Amino acid sequence: MARLSFLTCGSVDDGKSTLIGRLLYDAGRLYDDQLADLENDSRRHGTQGDDLDFALVVDGLRDERSQGITIDVAHRYFSTGLRSFMIADTPGHEQYTRNMAMAASTADAAVLLVDARNGIVTQTMRHIRILSIIGVPSIVLAVNKMDLVGWDRGVFEEISERFFEVTYELGFKELQSIPVSALSGANICFAGGADWYEGPSLVNWLESVSSVGTE
Repeated sequence: MARLSFLTCGSVDDGKSTLIGRLLYDAGRLYDDQLADLENDSRRHGTQGDDLDFALVVDGLRDERSQGITIDVAHRYFSTGLRSFMIADTPGHEQYTRNMAMAASTADAAVLLVDARNGIVTQTMRHIRILSIIGVPSIVLAVNKMDLVGWDRGVFEEISERFFEVTYELGFKELQSIPVSALSGANICFAGGADWYEGPSLVNWLESVSSVGTE
């Protein structure tokens, strides 16, 4: 089975760790003991009240939990009926950009997150340039936290247009933009949130990426 190695990247607080936690949860890749740990950690360290804080699935370092950021690169594995995956969750803070670049050096694709309220920011642009220089061939822009802007189609289209303008001449082979809510899971594994969106979910897109390695 072909395996896709991909990283999540983007600016701090754009929801990278939450997206991975939600993806693993919805894909049924968290075991009972992991779910029990997540429930306990969510009560102790979580930021979502009584709900599960999916970011804690990958934010395992003590400093990360106390600061609410990702410092190291965390790897997770899962598979669907079509493909297996290795995920690298990378830091968003500027001072840890080197860690992001190291993860990109072995990636077949990138999931680039932006907060729908902020759009493409300086760190987003920095990550796009790094992906281009290193030669990561495929990028999907996950416009996250769409629920916080009422699933506004105009917001999504404006951010997407800017993304395609920036990446058009940088040599990427596959580009896609998807409106998502990592917190609720909309358009991560399953469709949801926007009745106007007719494209693939994030997992559907990852299953379709052509440039992959092998197990």
